[in-house]
Amino acid sequence: MEAYLVEFGNLLLRWLHVIAAIAWIGESIYFVMLDNSLKTPTDDAVKKRGVLGEMWAVHGGGFYHNQKYMTAPAELPKDLHWSFWKAYTTWLSGFALFVIMYMSNPAFYLANPSSPWEWVRELSGWQVNVIAILFLIAGWVVYDQLCRRISPNMERDGILSIGVAVMMVIVAYLSVHIFQGRAAFLMTGAVMATAMSANVFFWIIPGQRRMVNAMKKGETPNPLDGKRGKQRSVHNTYFTLPVVFLMLSNHYSFTYTSPYAWIIMSLFIFSGATIRQYFVLRHLGQNKIAYPIVGIALLIVIAFLAAPASKQSAPGNQPTTNSQVANPVAQGTANNTGGNNESIANSEMARVMEIVEARCVQCHAAQPTQAGFASAPAGIALETEQQVMANPALIKQVTVSGYMPLANMTKMTDEEREFIANWTP
Repeated sequence: MEAYLVEFGNLLLRWLHVIAAIAWIGESIYFVMLDNSLKTPTDDAVKKRGVLGEMWAVHGGGFYHNQKYMTAPAELPKDLHWSFWKAYTTWLSGFALFVIMYMSNPAFYLANPSSPWEWVRELSGWQVNVIAILFLIAGWVVYDQLCRRISPNMERDGILSIGVAVMMVIVAYLSVHIFQGRAAFLMTGAVMATAMSANVFFWIIPGQRRMVNAMKKGETPNPLDGKRGKQRSVHNTYFTLPVVFLMLSNHYSFTYTSPYAWIIMSLFIFSGATIRQYFVLRHLGQNKIAYPIVGIALLIVIAFLAAPASKQSAPGNQPTTNSQVANPVAQGTANNTGGNNESIANSEMARVMEIVEARCVQCHAAQPTQAGFASAPAGIALETEQQVMANPALIKQVTVSGYMPLANMTKMTDEEREFIANWTP
């Protein structure tokens, strides 16, 4: 019951996180579209009011007229809308999920026993938790310093973009070597999401508050506050698609179990940013088709990098099992090649089921016996031959890559992994 309640709470928290993220990202994308779609007013009276641009739109059976002022209107309305709680709710709920799902059992979900770095392999649970928190903080600090030092007055944003891109490659590389599997992808996404929320908290909203306060005092707002807020807001819109991918990646083990995981992660980030750039320019009236082509080309490269290496067993060199050796009658009674192949296939399947029953069903069962699991992860139960045969490619991928069993808690041997690798479903 305790495991069930934890999982049900996890479900509600994840739902809240997704709802807040959709609202935040949707609003962010909308305002970027609005900002880039504004047209210079043709009415001189409108220009004199300080209107920089305007846009007419139709939606839901009604017409809308949006106007943007250079700094602020002559008089502020009392019901001024602010956009920040969606960002804060997304980050807080996401961090709460991270604590519940990963930090509550770091040795199992965060630690990387397969890291090529010895000091990483020796980390204890609490140590890897501390590193995870520092990883998020360091990501924000480095990103913020890049913005402050490279383009403090928004005059070198192109160079800044290159700097942020290099930073994300380094983050991807470090995360894969410090954290295990899907946690590495999640941590990279969390670094970007933390930067996005921190942009809102430390720059966008404070700058807007200063502008509003200046207006209320009858003073002229500092235009740099608006420019800096715009800079960070634009960065956030380029982070959105990569972050969405990184948060979804834990459902697709071929990404994070690949030996090229950090390269795959980096290419996905660039692909998402490139595709987003197409839509940003599209709102400006520029149809730069080269951007989605580059994004798709990067996805094709990823497909090749992530593809599993095929292993072909030579004829007559099929895997054998202990049951085959112990029961030569089953092999000798076959009167033809087809019968012998069938016998080998049956014994091979029997061995696969032995491995699955010994190493996998503790979690992947209708009623898991492993503590902390109220149901089969990802809804995949492996208690029967039919259930195993429903997911052969996935089973081969996650076991051969070493990702499953998680932290190898059931002690799957190299021989068993090799047998699964050579198994022909």
